[in-house]
Amino acid sequence: MTSFFSRHYVMLSLLISVALAHPAAMLAQSEAADSTTVNNDGFKPQQLILPTALIAVGAFGVHNGWFCGLKQDVKESFYDLRGDCTFKLDNSLQYLPLAASVGLGLVGVKAKHPFRERIAATATATLAMVALTNGMKHTIREKRPDSDARNSFPSGHTATAFLGAELVRIEYGNGWGAGAYAVATGIAFLRLYNDRHWLNDIIGGAGVGILSAKIGYWLLPLEKRLFGWDKSKRTMVVIPTYNAYDKSVGVAFAANF
Repeated sequence: MTSFFSRHYVMLSLLISVALAHPAAMLAQSEAADSTTVNNDGFKPQQLILPTALIAVGAFGVHNGWFCGLKQDVKESFYDLRGDCTFKLDNSLQYLPLAASVGLGLVGVKAKHPFRERIAATATATLAMVALTNGMKHTIREKRPDSDARNSFPSGHTATAFLGAELVRIEYGNGWGAGAYAVATGIAFLRLYNDRHWLNDIIGGAGVGILSAKIGYWLLPLEKRLFGWDKSKRTMVVIPTYNAYDKSVGVAFAANF
């Protein structure tokens, strides 16, 4: 086991950095945005940097010779670590951060958005994640490490876990987000440990999950207007009227939704 960790400390450091450094790196930006505006949802170009970089690195590793050698070395090292012992908890635990993104607010943790908006953002983000993941799987067709199935890139389990982790970070802050990212990184580790994915698959999956969470909140302002939830965007003018000729009264109103 010592040999395993000594040979792959770079990979493990990368995964831990994604899990813990991302919430910390976003702290200054989140505080600055919150201090200037109540609603900081919406697209911001800098939010694309991390997820697109992860997806690009993952896609690069599908056919690149050097990266293929690295991921084969990682696969063999995990086999030495695993032996005949596997843990299938990743199949169920992948949904834990996603459930927390909605459920933490129900047990008293202060959330950024009300419940219905969290549901809307989570649903939109999940649809985006499913579309992106399956679109890439059927387009890139990378062979899995444990079978002949060609749907390895990106890792759907990892994408689901990191989607939930980023939703938790956005809704509840970097403290809760760091914990959710730690769980997501554990899911990614188990996908490698159980020989279900290559190293580049989990890197790309993490990027897809983070990007999908951001898509959910980029589209939230549009959904709020669509469902009539954004009351700040609605105006109504009510004017009482009186007609002296026939001594009638009435009310005229105009509304802008």
